[in-house]
Amino acid sequence: VRAAHEAFCSWRGVSAKERSSLLRKWYELMMQNKDDLAKIITAESGKPLKEAQGEILYSANFLEWFSEEARRVYGDIISTPAKERRALVLKQPVGVAAVITPWNFPSAMITRKVGAALAAGCTVVVKPAEDTPFSALALAQLANQAGIPPGVYNVIPCSRTKASEVGEVLCTDPLVSKISFTGSTVTGKVLLRHAASTVKRVSMELGGLAPFIVFDSANVDQAVAGAMASKFRNAGQTCVCANRFLVQRGIHDSFVKKFAEAIQKSLRVGNGFEEGTTQGPLINEKAVEKVEKHVSDAISKGATVVTGGKRHPCGRNFFEPTLMSNVTGDMLCSHEETFGPLAPVIKFDTEEEAIAIANATDVGLAGYFYSQDPAQIWRVAEQLEVGMVGVNEGLISSVECPFGGVKQSGLGREGSKYGTDEYLEVKYVCYGGL
Repeated sequence: VRAAHEAFCSWRGVSAKERSSLLRKWYELMMQNKDDLAKIITAESGKPLKEAQGEILYSANFLEWFSEEARRVYGDIISTPAKERRALVLKQPVGVAAVITPWNFPSAMITRKVGAALAAGCTVVVKPAEDTPFSALALAQLANQAGIPPGVYNVIPCSRTKASEVGEVLCTDPLVSKISFTGSTVTGKVLLRHAASTVKRVSMELGGLAPFIVFDSANVDQAVAGAMASKFRNAGQTCVCANRFLVQRGIHDSFVKKFAEAIQKSLRVGNGFEEGTTQGPLINEKAVEKVEKHVSDAISKGATVVTGGKRHPCGRNFFEPTLMSNVTGDMLCSHEETFGPLAPVIKFDTEEEAIAIANATDVGLAGYFYSQDPAQIWRVAEQLEVGMVGVNEGLISSVECPFGGVKQSGLGREGSKYGTDEYLEVKYVCYGGL
């Protein structure tokens, strides 16, 4: 933190054009080393190599995006009634930003935050997830090669036993001005309490419980393709994965049948480095146990396993892609984020019922729905209590678009033109005596 604070004193004075150039160079080095960076992700998280390669491109694109946004931090001049005064608005970097990131996107979750912070003129201290420290360190090596000054990008890997202690220090140190965290809602609340002691700026991207609604008017094949992309990417371990599939009665049986066929035909569980693997292991034993718990709970309450339902022969951390029907609202998978390859299907009758089920939760990160009815699309998109909506689309993340949630899914937005604002203070200057 002290190194970051000392570096901030000079980094804040570096011109936006120069910061832009350095971020651009870092982006170019990521692209030159994309294959090695992807191999690191697969080695430390088990993510299939093709997905890891996709993450590196996504990750690098944040550096490219924010290299361009660095030169677009504008202030204002405000007209006032007093002729002898002028009102100015400046935007200035907040200071040292502590960045705490998860294991599911060990590269992209860093660049999405750090790119914005460095573009704004902040310096950063990154605490990567205990399961995936190497991606953060590889990025540090490339940042160094790009010419980013010492102390501007710092990494603190730590063990699981030390994680809460390190997190507390970052949140309470008076030299840290900003906390940016992606992870569980439970951990986010702990960090918020710590940050409150020194009234730090905070950005939180927390848990979700994404509904995936399929209305009778939907194109079933399109909905199944979107469901596959949303649910089973990274073995169901993404923040915006569909967690609950709400399917209208008229289309229910057709959707479940085609969804099961797609799972059985398209998904292959295995070693992330092997050609053709679409789903690797879950991150650890605890993650597998949670999926098992959700499956057994649902079965005990009357749900039916359509396909999958148990650990995969590949190894103890592998779980079969699983589809369940006859799911009801009292089952754990309906009101807890599974974070694994489990797709529970809930049947509904009316649009109002679907919206009520979708919104009956204290989180709201992403939501998806499929419909060919233009009026219904407007109604549902406006009524879903989430920060991001996919309409007839299962993959919604893009560096150009604001990422974040409502309710207990977080505070602030990342990526997009709004992402830089999270690292800037607005200063009003009243210039008198003219």
